[in-house]
Amino acid sequence: MSVEIKQPHQLWSGDHYNEGIGRDDIFDKLREECGVFGVFGVPNAASLSYYGLHALQHRGEESAGICTVDTENGRKFSYHRGMGLVKEVFDERRIQELPGDRAIGHVRYSTAGESKLANAQPLIFRYRDGDLAVATNGNIVNAPEIRKELESQGSIFQTSSDTEVIAHLIARSNKDFETAAKEALQRLIGGFAFLLMTNDKLIVASDPNGLRPLVMGKLGDGYVFSSETCAFETIGAEYVRDVQPGELLYLDAEGIREDRYAEVERRATCAMEYIYFARPDSDINAINIHSARKRMGRQLAMEAFVDADIVTGVPDSSISAAIGYAEQTGIPYELGLIKNKYTGRTFIQPSQELRERGVKMKLSAVRKVVEGKRVVMIDDSIVRGTTSRRIVNMLREAGATEVHVRITSPPFKNPCYYGIDTPDRKELIASYRTLEEIREAINADSLYFLSEQGFVDSVGGNDGAHNRGMCLACFDNDYPTPVNEESDKSCSC
Repeated sequence: MSVEIKQPHQLWSGDHYNEGIGRDDIFDKLREECGVFGVFGVPNAASLSYYGLHALQHRGEESAGICTVDTENGRKFSYHRGMGLVKEVFDERRIQELPGDRAIGHVRYSTAGESKLANAQPLIFRYRDGDLAVATNGNIVNAPEIRKELESQGSIFQTSSDTEVIAHLIARSNKDFETAAKEALQRLIGGFAFLLMTNDKLIVASDPNGLRPLVMGKLGDGYVFSSETCAFETIGAEYVRDVQPGELLYLDAEGIREDRYAEVERRATCAMEYIYFARPDSDINAINIHSARKRMGRQLAMEAFVDADIVTGVPDSSISAAIGYAEQTGIPYELGLIKNKYTGRTFIQPSQELRERGVKMKLSAVRKVVEGKRVVMIDDSIVRGTTSRRIVNMLREAGATEVHVRITSPPFKNPCYYGIDTPDRKELIASYRTLEEIREAINADSLYFLSEQGFVDSVGGNDGAHNRGMCLACFDNDYPTPVNEESDKSCSC
């Protein structure tokens, strides 16, 4: 009698634990796809980059990389990239192998089908003038067209990343590096923050609309750059200012020079940075994220008060707004939901029952807090609706008598083309269902989304600018640049 030997159940697919993280997740939250960090003129730049990237880990958990220039040793390039979290990719030995006082680093989420080391950044190239490293956060809308043009002219691409496009444009130019980089940036459409490093220069650039955040700081006699200010706190750097839309900074042995490659036609910082992506201790455009989210919660309370026993927020991005809602209404704020930070990627589950159990591995309702209570549940957004339904049902299973859902963003109806991994329009529940239909779908007793005007007023910003200098395209379909809805919006950084 033969006995079948079953192979042990593999808890994740692919070659590494975090492969594909952010895609096909039990929680259908939006994903920011990357974060960048740069150092110029500060000793032990790799160590600083390690701590900076660790602070930006929430912006990308699949791959990490650092490239350094050692100005005391012939301006030699050293780099290391790997799949996984920053602390998994780098250890003390790896950091010691990256000498220098200049560095650029990157953390990344992948998008559909592109979970591989070749796309991990910084991307490193050899070209006629030496070495070139490129790191970016965002998405180049017209990258497919430029790529086809370059391929027809003989360029051979090594990755499927948008970021490689700018390297080819620079390499094919017969101009000096600064001019070539400036002209290459002028060809790009989209939302992006670039760090480009050669053996003797660092170039920093923000897209003409400022869609993706990028900030500059000072550390000793040198400079640091980051997707968020929270990284400056980690390394003890002093915030100087935001890199402005269309701005180009050159850093070399002579110091720092300011230039522009494009004029600002319309300031349009991504609204979801304020609502969801950025860490609460970061500032964007001099606006503190925690304070802005508290104001969103207060505004929600004024727009859609409901009598209840407790207010709770879905960890982590909605905690600040839940506190604001509670303070405005006088309803006590409680930790009704707890997030387990140590589960990593959701396990591959063989059945729906076990899949639902996987939800509780990531998020748990506190029964003694919500049992017998009318609960106001604050969340940042509803994408497909599956996450909201699971959390509402989790609260009901824990004994909540009523669950009233309040969302700190307007209805998310349109896909993003600027570096956020979003579903197609047909998969966004707010694009094809009414408010009442969404309420029924998520099994809530009531549902309200923050109004667009309420959101804009809560964040604040430039009174004279359109939407106070924010992009609300995911809510109002008003994109600040031309977009092709038939294009593959997932090819990004």
